[in-house]
Amino acid sequence: MVHRPDAGIARISPKDAEELLFDDIVHLPTMQKEHEIFTQVLQAFMGKENVLEIQDLLVEALKASKGAKAEMIDLVIDYEELPGTYQTLFHSLSDEDLATVLVTGYYEKDDHIIFDPIPNFIFTRDIAVTINDHVIITKARKAARHRENFITRFVCWAHPMFREIRIEGKVINLNTVDDFPPSKRGETVSIEGGDIMIINKDYLLIGCSERTNAHAIESLKNVLFEKKVIKNVVQINIPADRSYMHIDTIFTQISKNHIVAFKPIIMDGLGSNVIVHHHTGKQSIYPSVKDFFHGEINPKMVFIPVGNGESPFQDREQWTDGCNMVAIKPGVALTYDRNPKTEIALKAAGYKIIHAYDLLKGIQDKTIDPAKVKNTIISLPSSELSRGRGGSHCMTCPIERE
Repeated sequence: MVHRPDAGIARISPKDAEELLFDDIVHLPTMQKEHEIFTQVLQAFMGKENVLEIQDLLVEALKASKGAKAEMIDLVIDYEELPGTYQTLFHSLSDEDLATVLVTGYYEKDDHIIFDPIPNFIFTRDIAVTINDHVIITKARKAARHRENFITRFVCWAHPMFREIRIEGKVINLNTVDDFPPSKRGETVSIEGGDIMIINKDYLLIGCSERTNAHAIESLKNVLFEKKVIKNVVQINIPADRSYMHIDTIFTQISKNHIVAFKPIIMDGLGSNVIVHHHTGKQSIYPSVKDFFHGEINPKMVFIPVGNGESPFQDREQWTDGCNMVAIKPGVALTYDRNPKTEIALKAAGYKIIHAYDLLKGIQDKTIDPAKVKNTIISLPSSELSRGRGGSHCMTCPIERE
């Protein structure tokens, strides 16, 4: 699932940017063009039918269940503290217009700002996670992202695509307070998809970070073990810092034997450690992510340092999402085109770099066959996309994996 940058992003002002968790004022048309290139690359490798726009799914969910739609309108009005008169407006809208209002907060036909936009919705990684045959609906820590969770819950409840797993009880909703209550100290569950990585069918990594707390990890771990969804839950403790918002901002795996990583935390273990919770009740502790991978996952794993492991370049290029890459197949990954020192490290590890424009032209000219592309990093235009503080990993939400 992906989401094209929407008109709500164009309404962010310097005054509310911090509250809405968006670090900069962006030029929306350029951002949309860059995201379109990103989407075209995904479609070239996976097929158009397998790259889903979540706003389209929302429209389809609204059409599929009128009863659920009415209930959702009630809940939205209550959550956003809108006057009851909005019932009439929302019920009068087409499903397409209602979906646009829910995402952008704006009703264009009436030039009416109804509520805040949700600009971080382009980072679909955070809203849900597929773990083997289960789907986890996450719960954002920040209020600015709560409507994203609300929309995701509605789609998973009302869209026909999720009907089977919903009936089978394979949707785990972390927003259900009765199932995931606060801790005895009053700490509520908060967990986002950028902190959750499925490494293989037996190992799930969860970052304890600025956005995901230990109580959420413990709560989810217990349910996953009880349902026998996974055998090992790995808690990766990292500094609670905006620069390292989620674990996918400091490392991502791009092939069986390669991980791109921010050296100080992932390789050196500064301000970090790893606790492995096994389903047997046993625990293992490692001083760094690198030690964990070498000890339990793959002793041959090579860590490619962002910024080539040199300061200040590693700090600059970690900030511009040099670590935040998504592999569309083993050894083929997407990254931004603004991290030159990281490109040096990738080339040294045996990868070739091709810009998305050149790749798409080659596919169009039939000089490049996506099925034959290997050991390649595809660099994406990123002058505006990168200002949102999220890379290609953040902008993808896998809902089915081989």
